[in-house]
Amino acid sequence: MITLVYGGSGSGKSAFAEDLVCKTDYPNRYYLATMQSFDEESDKRIKRHRSLRDGKGFITIECPVDIANAIIDKDSIVLLECMSNLVANEMFREESPKTFTECADKILDDVKALSKKADSLVIVTNNIFEDGLSFNESTKEYMRALGLINETLAKISNEVYEVVVGIGIKL
Repeated sequence: MITLVYGGSGSGKSAFAEDLVCKTDYPNRYYLATMQSFDEESDKRIKRHRSLRDGKGFITIECPVDIANAIIDKDSIVLLECMSNLVANEMFREESPKTFTECADKILDDVKALSKKADSLVIVTNNIFEDGLSFNESTKEYMRALGLINETLAKISNEVYEVVVGIGIKL
């Protein structure tokens, strides 16, 4: 089963997704963390997320790229946090940068492989498409990749939630 949790920055989507996972009876709860620390702000965000899930029974796996390689036990639920970080990490890898279609194809293949390992997969992703500002070409490519991935994930998911002000709305 795949569940997609979608929302803007600060919408409460992470807490909502964690609550979804914690309401299940799976003996193994994995938190697949994709954020890389590049500066003080990202350090603070990582620490905040760690403290929010503290005591919830998650096994944290730091996996900024190649999520299909994560080792997941049977009888498990995986919370993938978050797609927007994963897309940036995969797309702008120094050793092998990708076009937006290559990036989207790889990530979608990895998600499908991961969903075969876990009994249930909850994916958190960002809505970054509503500010309407002008962007440079690499940012536009990133947005195309994330948009294509989000659209495809919504189609293959069993459940899709949009989170607004901490409230999950089932679509």
